[in-house]
Amino acid sequence: MKGIKMFLNKACIIAGLIFLLTSCNQNKEYSISEPVNQNQALQDLYINDINECKFFTAQLSVSKNRDSLEFYYLKARNSFKKVEPILSFHDINNYNFLNAPNILKVEEEDLTDIKINNPQSFQTLEELIFTDQLDVESIHKTSNIIASRLELLSKNSDLSYYQPYHILWMVRKQILRTATTGVTGFDSPVLENSLDDAVTAFAKTEQILSLYSSKFKESPLENRWHTHFQKAKTFLQSTDFNHFNRYEFITNHIDPFLKLWTATAKDWKVDFPMELAIKNEAASLFSNETLSLEYFAKTTQLSSSDSQVALGKQLFNDSNLSSTKSISCATCHIEQLAFTDGISKPIGLTRNSPTLTYSAYQQGFFYDKRAGSLEGQIVSVINNSNEFHSDLKSFTKAIETDSSYVNQFKTAYNVTINQQSVRKAIADYVRSLNEWDSKWDKNIRGEQNDLTVSEINGFNLFNGKAKCATCHFAPVFNGTVPPDYMDTEMEHLGVPEIAVISNGRIDPDLGRYDVFKTENRKHFFKTPTIRNIELTAPYMHNGVYQTLEEVVDFYNRGGGYGIGIIDQEYQTLPAQPLNLTQDEMNDIINFMKTLTDARFIN
Repeated sequence: MKGIKMFLNKACIIAGLIFLLTSCNQNKEYSISEPVNQNQALQDLYINDINECKFFTAQLSVSKNRDSLEFYYLKARNSFKKVEPILSFHDINNYNFLNAPNILKVEEEDLTDIKINNPQSFQTLEELIFTDQLDVESIHKTSNIIASRLELLSKNSDLSYYQPYHILWMVRKQILRTATTGVTGFDSPVLENSLDDAVTAFAKTEQILSLYSSKFKESPLENRWHTHFQKAKTFLQSTDFNHFNRYEFITNHIDPFLKLWTATAKDWKVDFPMELAIKNEAASLFSNETLSLEYFAKTTQLSSSDSQVALGKQLFNDSNLSSTKSISCATCHIEQLAFTDGISKPIGLTRNSPTLTYSAYQQGFFYDKRAGSLEGQIVSVINNSNEFHSDLKSFTKAIETDSSYVNQFKTAYNVTINQQSVRKAIADYVRSLNEWDSKWDKNIRGEQNDLTVSEINGFNLFNGKAKCATCHFAPVFNGTVPPDYMDTEMEHLGVPEIAVISNGRIDPDLGRYDVFKTENRKHFFKTPTIRNIELTAPYMHNGVYQTLEEVVDFYNRGGGYGIGIIDQEYQTLPAQPLNLTQDEMNDIINFMKTLTDARFIN
């Protein structure tokens, strides 16, 4: 009797939902022959999806039992994934608010502008609902905030000005998000519902593209989009989260999507007014033609000729420019060690020397992100009393006394030596340290085929069960969050002072806290790249771990929590162990070793 009653209750709920949703202004089906304003069709599609999401979210705010809460959350989440392709492109701030990780958000502009906010997002709801102990009051509060935000979006969104390039950027952004964060569990931390989310988002992306079918001059091109979407959705539905082959997904679906995208841009004769983080010609996720260095350097005038890079390299290696004439940039960044130095901490310094390879693809420099650009980082190093023990003015004067440098600057930059040109030359050299020619890169681009089963499995674990890719994002595998690459994340991992597996004690370095004295940022450090990681031991900001085996073991135990550091409430790693087997940990290490650039392999 109880089972029948529950069934009838659920049936009534579903029937009521169908009635309400079908009586509302539903998503219209626009056939290719129907003479409609395409942007208006897009607007209608967007607003109706927002309203659907708002409806289900509002139901969460009045539901109290677990079954109803779980039911309405899954409906609201699915609707949010329909909204995602347009919202994430049209209004990135609101998208980031609604999709924020369930960790404290701290925004630090300067000492007078520090904002600390608790997340109120779908990820927050997921962790509140799918847990043993329900906090109904918090669920209702968060649901109301999300529903109110969606209400504002439904009333204040205008897509009428969109041009064809907006649509193409929107489509590509969703494809790349799915590959780099979507299938990693980044925004479904408890349910790991990422594959179903991707199917929903891809279906909506295809629907968006179909609204602009009249733009296609070459009809087979539009048919290819349909075929690719169907194949990708079928592949996403072929297995579960932990067994999903992300390597095959990228090689057989994502990269073909990118090639199809560039062909469509040509077919539509789109004239892009600018370049975003992803280059407009990008045809592969893992290539030196994928990410725009100009975007990260925050300029449209970036140029790096061979003579400029050679000049920067000479300055980088010149110890005569330090006040003691005994050190250079290369002292702590040795080329053969992927521009690290092989020791825990350089003499007189408090942190490990990170690799400079791929460092151009960041939004923030040094472990505590105290510098906003490569040029700013260079000035800070020159000024540091334990490094160059100089200042940019004196450093520049030392260069001016060398006639060969005077001639090289004239040739490379057509300028006389000054502080700006000096730091630009060194920065241009550092920006050149991105080879994109590792064993991994060449295989995933289809240039060679020699990855082992273990290496591929390691990548799939890295992006799946092990959750590494929720902080180290492809293709750079650092903390700069795709697909917009606007922020480089910082984490509190609970890194110990000495390498132990129990009774750990937090390393005393306060990290980001020392920049703005924000209490909630004690022990936070930037997430670095793991490219060339085989050569960059020892690891972590304090060089506490000597081997990759130690590093993976630390994460497998649950980070700081797993080794007994339980007095740090703002740790960002889940406290639960990953439960990786020894073979799985070995596979992850084998994958990471494929990220070594060819220049470093003898």
